[in-house]
Amino acid sequence: MTAFKTLDDLGDVTGKVALVRVDLNLPMQDGSVTDDTRIRAALPTILELADKGAKVLLLAHFGRPKGERVSTQSLSMVVGAVQATLGREVMFVPEIFGDVVKQSIGILRAGDIAILENTRFWQGEEKNDPELAKAIAANGDFYVNDAFSAAHRAHATTEGLAHVLPAYAGRSMQAELEALEKALGNPTRPVAAVVGGAKVSSKLDVLKHLVGQVDHLIIGGGMANTFLAARGVDVGKSLCEHDLTGTAEEIMDAADKANCTIHLPYEVVVSKEFAANPASLRTANVHEVAADEMILDLGPTAVEALGDALKTCRTLVWNGPLGAFETVPFDAATVALAKTAAALTKEGVLTSVAGGGDTVAALHHAGVANDFSYISTAGGAFLEWMEGRELPGVAALQR
Repeated sequence: MTAFKTLDDLGDVTGKVALVRVDLNLPMQDGSVTDDTRIRAALPTILELADKGAKVLLLAHFGRPKGERVSTQSLSMVVGAVQATLGREVMFVPEIFGDVVKQSIGILRAGDIAILENTRFWQGEEKNDPELAKAIAANGDFYVNDAFSAAHRAHATTEGLAHVLPAYAGRSMQAELEALEKALGNPTRPVAAVVGGAKVSSKLDVLKHLVGQVDHLIIGGGMANTFLAARGVDVGKSLCEHDLTGTAEEIMDAADKANCTIHLPYEVVVSKEFAANPASLRTANVHEVAADEMILDLGPTAVEALGDALKTCRTLVWNGPLGAFETVPFDAATVALAKTAAALTKEGVLTSVAGGGDTVAALHHAGVANDFSYISTAGGAFLEWMEGRELPGVAALQR
């Protein structure tokens, strides 16, 4: 994780052209950007390069145009939002290589910023066409990748450019890689992982990898029901992948061999209906779930025990909620454990790294997002990292 160059390794960049891969795949509604989180993530890199006198050309994709020019997926749509967040004027260039880009660079002054067109308008982008990478690189002096969220894709602008130009990690990419190194690469032990979500099938590779990496594996959400069923627990009407109980048993066996303790709920919140504050709501031992009830969250005693387990750990990786947190009161366990993790982090005794869309939403809901050591907004890339896979965009920077 440490074998990559950062902006600290750059010399004088005055007047040089920086090709900077960022994530501008922004949520839109009625033609306006509704969330500028991804712009703010890239802001330190963009402004640092601009302030050092580079001509900064931003490369990004937007939507899935599949190699065609789609007007509603042009990056011209986000220029206003980028300008507002950066507090700088930003030029839009309707191409990503060729004479138009070259002419635009001639207009730019040292420290100016431009956004090039949606890279996915060109079919060679997703095919990682080396000729496209060379054509884009022809107008640049060096390449900076600041889009960890796209690092699991081997595309021309996420992987290919790193083989053609001097390549560096941007500040957001650097922070992400350093956080992930602390979490699983070279962590301070003991290490705990919280993995939640609806289905085991969506996180099989994550679970299989983690049992060999962590000391405590806390399983929550609907996937915990599959593990409970594998242990002979009748989970009633709960969401459960009964066809995967054999796989759950294999994961538990692998955990035993690796001296990894798996924590499953022994006290749960159940109801006959999935609704806010249902009349049938009750807390019960997992062996007392009725045939017409469903498990929707962990009980308070179980959460307290998990908190005690976290207090023995020094590193935490979190992906996925413990219960159906979107609906009150089934957010209680996720909120309570998140607050415990946040408090331990603030005390300086726990390094906490979390990632994934649901996880980020849950931590914001709990009011502790700013108290974790690091929160990754990357979805697929964070999940593939938790699976132990090599991320092409990262590997290219390390070569």
